Amino acid sequence: MFLTGGLKSLLPHVLRRIIRCNRLSISNTSGMAEGYKQANVVILPKSLADDFEKFCRANDGPLPLLYRSKPGDWKCPSLSSDSDIRTDCLQYRIFEHGACTGSLKSLKEYSEQLKDMVTFYLGCSFSFEKAVQNAGIPVKNVEQKCNVSMYKTAVPCYSISTFCCNLVVTMRPIPESKLEAAVLATSELKEAHGAPIHVGDPGLLGIQDLSKPDYGDPVHLHPGDIPVFWACGVTGIEAVINCRAPLAFTHSPGCMFITDLKNDHVTVRFSREVPQVHCISQDPLHYSIVSAEAAQKIKNLETLIAIDPGDRGIIHLHRQDELLKACLSISHARSVLITTGFPTHFTYEPPEENDGPPGALAIAAMLQALEKEVAIVTDQRAMNLNKKIIEEAVQLGILKRPVPLLSYQRESADSALMFLCENGNPGRPRFDHLIAIERAGMAADGNYYNARKVNIKHLVDPIDELFLAAQTIPGVTTTGVGDGGNELGMGKVKDAVKKHIKNGDVIACDVEADFAVVAGVSNWGGYAIACALYILSTCEVHDRYLRKAVGFPHLSKKMVWLSALPSVTKEEKLLKTLVQHGVRSGKTASLEMEVDGLPFYNTHSLMIEKLL
Repeated sequence: MFLTGGLKSLLPHVLRRIIRCNRLSISNTSGMAEGYKQANVVILPKSLADDFEKFCRANDGPLPLLYRSKPGDWKCPSLSSDSDIRTDCLQYRIFEHGACTGSLKSLKEYSEQLKDMVTFYLGCSFSFEKAVQNAGIPVKNVEQKCNVSMYKTAVPCYSISTFCCNLVVTMRPIPESKLEAAVLATSELKEAHGAPIHVGDPGLLGIQDLSKPDYGDPVHLHPGDIPVFWACGVTGIEAVINCRAPLAFTHSPGCMFITDLKNDHVTVRFSREVPQVHCISQDPLHYSIVSAEAAQKIKNLETLIAIDPGDRGIIHLHRQDELLKACLSISHARSVLITTGFPTHFTYEPPEENDGPPGALAIAAMLQALEKEVAIVTDQRAMNLNKKIIEEAVQLGILKRPVPLLSYQRESADSALMFLCENGNPGRPRFDHLIAIERAGMAADGNYYNARKVNIKHLVDPIDELFLAAQTIPGVTTTGVGDGGNELGMGKVKDAVKKHIKNGDVIACDVEADFAVVAGVSNWGGYAIACALYILSTCEVHDRYLRKAVGFPHLSKKMVWLSALPSVTKEEKLLKTLVQHGVRSGKTASLEMEVDGLPFYNTHSLMIEKLL
């Protein structure tokens, strides 16, 4: 018997011969033949082969197709020189009508049946282990001398005919300081599943207990380790089970076919394409991935909107990358709640200013284009006004359809939780993300102030309570957009507001959001969020991460997203609508932006005289 020592340095053809002779006392091929590609194996009746190939093409993250044999062909000349698929895996599984009926060391006794079957060789994450180690990252399952952990998820693959199943993933513990290096090391190894599809809490994939993998062995996480998940070729086994073929064979999970191909043909990325990793939530822990190019575009937007036309000192409130992290979080959300409304003109009817609603509707329009659920919550006294504005925004083509309009009143201690969650259950939130844009925020004394220290509490419903409640609901994140520090969400920068903003010691909002987007004019912040969501949606790196590397890229919808971007024409039409309803301006400014090379002119807060 050969033991594990030295196996990692043996050439693949030598290892295959040893495996063929059944002379290995190991349970998996992780760490063997370092630097060479390994393959998952699926063997199906030829009548199912075309559909299974389509299934692989449609889900190329978990099922990167290395080679498809002809019926009855036991060799794979493009992958190895002298192989026999009947004998060259450590162990096989046999499936009959979807049920696993046994494990085998050899398929030779089924040679007659194999004459009418097709073998698929699919990429494996064992292939990238050497690249990960070369990046200075420990491969914990190799260190712990066990198989990698594999889990069934709640993520559905793209179905083709009878092939339908949920994604299976592998998990590797990665030190937090090495996350970006791990993503970079694997992102170009497409035939070994490429970059991770999830970084953070396993519950977000529907995995309940990391100590109980569905396949493989539990791998221990050390303090400071983050669970990182890659798409896994065992997804093919789940597809075989669900298709209920009369007869099928696969490798046993972890017992791969070792090829003669090296992992040394990697295209070097341009710096703008390098993936970046950003933490977007602590509870549950969640990281997102985006290309350097897309991240830089969003950072440029953040710089542009930080121009301070009123010279009020908002530069001191700015926190780097808040726009990027906020929009990464929003891009992962299924359902978003927006609030706006600052009754600064308290002696008029209506008392609202026109900073806020245009930005809110710009965000809502992009969310609709991205097929996310979106609703707006506002003051009860302003419901009719906002209803009319939304209806006219639809007529003007700014919104695809009306946005549901909600109001919130405190009736009991758990009113906010009941509003945000089904039956007040924090495990079933109605919204994943809350956005406040130019929304009056509660100060430390419980009042609401405009910039001149006038208390406007009598005009403001306690929507702040929703943001406070959101802090207690796992998976719900919040963004505040403001331009003076007295807006909802700006509690995150309240110390800077008190120090640098006129009247800040009184007016500073005390309620913080997870992300504080500071802009010279709050509408600019709304426009920037809409544009940043567009940039993220057109980023191939981020798109793949969002769809968990299953299905097809969503870039075909780019023209729909493009049509939802804010523009001068849209803003001018909406501002005229606001004026017709008596909404007054509070600021004057103009700003020119460019997104993806397209001119994007923000002209918010044109003088009312010009509009008339």
